Amino acid sequence: MGRSRLAPGDLLVEAVAGILQRPARSVLTALGTVLGVGAFIAVLGLTGTAASQIDTRFNKLTATEVSVEDTGGKDAARVSLAFPRNADARVDRLNGVTAAGVYWRVRLGRQDPVRSAPLGISNGADAQTQVIAASPGVLAAANPRFAQGRSFDAFHEARRQQVAVLGKATAARLGITTLRTQPAIFIGDVPFSVIGIVDDVQRKPELLMSVVVPRATAELIWGPPTDTRAQMLISTELGAAPQVAHEAAVALRPEHPEYFNAVPPPDPKTLRTAVSGDLSQLFLVLAAVCLVIGAVGIANTTLVAVMERTGEIGLRRALGARGRHITLQFLAESAALGLIGGLVGTSAGTATVVSVSAFRQWTPVVDPTTLAAAPALGLATGLLAGLYPAWRASRITPAEALRR
Repeated sequence: MGRSRLAPGDLLVEAVAGILQRPARSVLTALGTVLGVGAFIAVLGLTGTAASQIDTRFNKLTATEVSVEDTGGKDAARVSLAFPRNADARVDRLNGVTAAGVYWRVRLGRQDPVRSAPLGISNGADAQTQVIAASPGVLAAANPRFAQGRSFDAFHEARRQQVAVLGKATAARLGITTLRTQPAIFIGDVPFSVIGIVDDVQRKPELLMSVVVPRATAELIWGPPTDTRAQMLISTELGAAPQVAHEAAVALRPEHPEYFNAVPPPDPKTLRTAVSGDLSQLFLVLAAVCLVIGAVGIANTTLVAVMERTGEIGLRRALGARGRHITLQFLAESAALGLIGGLVGTSAGTATVVSVSAFRQWTPVVDPTTLAAAPALGLATGLLAGLYPAWRASRITPAEALRR
């Protein structure tokens, strides 16, 4: 009698027959692999897409922002405000600068709350609202969107007029909803006419929670900053920020550039790599968990199938099937389940990336290598999950099967 053989075609037919014998169970078994591979594709695709979007926004905003800090140098105790009065104009003359302005937070006493009513009336008082002294260039660099009104300008600055621009949240807290009535606020006992309400800004979001007054007006009323240091916000054209940061201190005070510390934007490639790496590490752990759950599900279902098909296994062994043939049969079934789950998961993950990108109006980014590797990952998961059940099946003898 010749040695029994199991042709690859017969192996494939047996694997498909085993899967179709219990379709509902096969679908639920493959679901874990579908989720794992789908999460794998979606995570890598969305991470790449988000990183690309972050890089674009970073280039447009953060990469065009320079901050200059007033350190005062060695004479910090004597130089309370190192920025000259014409600091905006000096920096504006640098190539690549679109707007620049000096600002600092005004320190008010507890007896000087911001209120929307005259002195002596407590309604509308807000002692927590911060007041920011700023030159006109600060609001221009922040690129605000006004809900009502306008920003103060060089005229208000030169005349030291008592005008204020409010963030939308601050205006709501003070009960100011319209400028048609020409509202005023009181900072302590000093009145300020409200000329603008800011709805949103692209830079310095703290302005939305503040009262912004002209720098010269603040110096006249409260004096230069004492317990806080002034800063300058500079917006530049794309690619000009490093050069502007290098030149800003000399442009401000050629005789004392050490009074300032210019902070250029970080390298966008470094930021993108860091953000992409953090997102990938976080979500790939979730994808790995889904794959482990899928592998456990395949292993458990395959092991149950081995126990249920003990008679069939015994009959095959009695007809001449060898142990390795039984092993290959169950490995083929588990691998087929893993491959099907991998293919479906790849399609679902790709559809997720495309759908999210379309909804957010992004350009989807999916690595073709990842798409090619994902079904193989599902296949490998199925093979690993089927090793132990297949080995158990190969150990069943005809005599043992007959006793059961």
